[in-house]
Amino acid sequence: MALHRLTKIVMGVPNPDETAAYYTDFGLAPGNLDTAPNADRTFSTVDGGEQLQVVHNDRRRLLQMGVGADDPDDLDRVVASLTDLEVPVERTERGIRAMDPGTGVVVLVEVADRYDQEPTPAPAYNSPGVNARTESRAPGIEREGVVRPRKLGHVVLGSTDQEFSQKFFQQGIGFKVSDTVPGLAAFMRCSTDHHNVLVQQAPVAFLHHTSWQVDDVDEVGRGATSMLEKDPDRHVWGLGRHHVGSNFFWYLKDPAGNFSEYYADLDCIVDDALWTPGVWEGTRGLFNWGPPPPPSFLAPDDLAELMTGAHQPG
Repeated sequence: MALHRLTKIVMGVPNPDETAAYYTDFGLAPGNLDTAPNADRTFSTVDGGEQLQVVHNDRRRLLQMGVGADDPDDLDRVVASLTDLEVPVERTERGIRAMDPGTGVVVLVEVADRYDQEPTPAPAYNSPGVNARTESRAPGIEREGVVRPRKLGHVVLGSTDQEFSQKFFQQGIGFKVSDTVPGLAAFMRCSTDHHNVLVQQAPVAFLHHTSWQVDDVDEVGRGATSMLEKDPDRHVWGLGRHHVGSNFFWYLKDPAGNFSEYYADLDCIVDDALWTPGVWEGTRGLFNWGPPPPPSFLAPDDLAELMTGAHQPG
């Protein structure tokens, strides 16, 4: 795959300082104010480097998303494909940029290094007939310290024109479709992850959530528990396991109203020929087990405000 990862996103919110403090609590590493103004609004993951920037904007939304490509030839292909869709493309010093009219997100495709993730050994689990861990407690209960997300996994975007947004990412940028919910959503990947972008039909373009990989389900639980100890109102939905993508999840809400997800054990597609995209409908497409999703997850509480331009944080 010529494309290989999400590089960095820029999130616009009305309350950047408050929102930035939330992502510090979330476990992302803020930049050093000694090196640049507003560096405390720029965040890194363990494996992906600088992957989030929080800036001021009148309403919450995703302003920009970066996609990593292997070499300049990949950029030429993207330019040709977007031009076929009659999408304006701008050449930059490091790559190309174009805006998806459905989501309003500017996508930067740039040549970037691939992830070099240090493997995380699976902990030993006892199961019927298998005592893989004896005379010791489970590693998940012995861990201490802040949970640190390993990388940005995916973003979920509301689009006023889901059909064209899917064309933009699939035919224009070069994403591949992993699964779909007819007439509503498409799970698309630019890496071996099951999905890096999910575009769903919505009455207004907005950022539904960002998703951050942690080591395993214990880290999902530890991270969410730590966030809720500081503010129980951050809870949105979890713990559960998605059906599409298979990952464990726990969703929280930042002070601007964006959801953020800790996830682990997402489906991985290394050989495209061995994966058959599925078509899903109803709640089965949303989750396999866990508590039912709250109505505010499906339609965020501030959706009407976003539609009328009267959005207030929270």
